[in-house]
Amino acid sequence: MTISAETIRTVVGIIGNGTALVLFFSPLPTFRRIWKSRSVEQFPAAPYLATLMNCLLWVLYGLPLVHPHSMLVITINGCGLLIELSYVVIYLCFSNRRQRLQVLGVLFLEIAFVAVIAILVLTLFHTHGQRSLVVGVLCVIFGTVMYAAPLSVMKEVIKTKSVEFMPFSLSLASFINGACWTAYALIRFDLFITIPNGLGVAFAVAQLLLHIIYHKSTVRQIEERKKLENGIAKPNGNHEADLELGTKTNGVKNGSS
Repeated sequence: MTISAETIRTVVGIIGNGTALVLFFSPLPTFRRIWKSRSVEQFPAAPYLATLMNCLLWVLYGLPLVHPHSMLVITINGCGLLIELSYVVIYLCFSNRRQRLQVLGVLFLEIAFVAVIAILVLTLFHTHGQRSLVVGVLCVIFGTVMYAAPLSVMKEVIKTKSVEFMPFSLSLASFINGACWTAYALIRFDLFITIPNGLGVAFAVAQLLLHIIYHKSTVRQIEERKKLENGIAKPNGNHEADLELGTKTNGVKNGSS
């Protein structure tokens, strides 16, 4: 029995939906921590706002009036839209006033932008090909932004030698999801799905490499911080000062004897 390429593509798309759900839910440990601490700490809002924007555009792209036969694209991005919006609401609840105003401003601009694009595309363009092209280009641009959003976090990881604020689950889910949707797009070639997801695979690989490189230093930093919080050890600065003072004291004693 011969299995058609379309059947294979559908199966891969379903797997892609499953991995995308894992990706959308992977920040749950982060938001559980935010909920418990009642603070967003150093976690950035950019990845969640970028993903929210990406979902909005892909829902528009998958509409029958824009790109027919894209139900799998609509279902997963519709779910992602609701999940990411929930994250943003939690972030707003536990952020400070400056952070809250910034996030609300970006959220308003995203919704307004997609609404304007939807109105313009549906009124100015009259074929599926034209509408798919315009929205698809925007999906590529903002999909790339979504996958590139963690770059600022990656820069901080390299600077601090700690992956504490770049969850491993999110990086791994990004890699698996990007790989599935890249395969989905290549079976019946769709350039607009291939480009952002191919880039997503590359960024995710870079994040996973950082986890491998800085895993040990992250564990060490967390253990040192716990010791400080429990009063077992002194801060590094004081500890180094004590060592320096001790060396000078020993030098005086040795010289006088």
